[in-house]
Amino acid sequence: MRIRSKVSRNTLAHANQTRDWRIYADFAQILICEARKLYANEDFGGQLEQTVYAMDSTIIDLCLSLFPWALFRKKKGAAKLHTLIDLRGNIPTVIFIIHGKVHDVNILDDLFIEAGAIYVMNRGYLDFERLYMIHQSLAFFVTRDKGEF
Repeated sequence: MRIRSKVSRNTLAHANQTRDWRIYADFAQILICEARKLYANEDFGGQLEQTVYAMDSTIIDLCLSLFPWALFRKKKGAAKLHTLIDLRGNIPTVIFIIHGKVHDVNILDDLFIEAGAIYVMNRGYLDFERLYMIHQSLAFFVTRDKGEF
């Protein structure tokens, strides 16, 4: 990259402010496609030919004085990170960061469903209308209780 001196944090902050985030999103999609090709024939402990995805979320605690929009409870701020992982290679294929108050099941509305794939998720994503949408897309879903993954 021809960087001959130390890169200051201010330089990186300025670069992040001035560059469009879509550049990084597009580059991430290119890297995900390349990684999926590398792990396409990887055995992940099952004898399945279909792509298997695991969907889960985690809450990221945020300080309300710095992020007043992130009100989660009376005195707590949070954002929620949803991750869809391709289990063949453990590659995150989709990541959503949303407000902490949004229930897990709502993220299924924004998910692109791959025909023939198997989706494993916990019971927080259990909504029969939305799961029927997955079924209509010719995909399969499995729900598990928390702690069973």
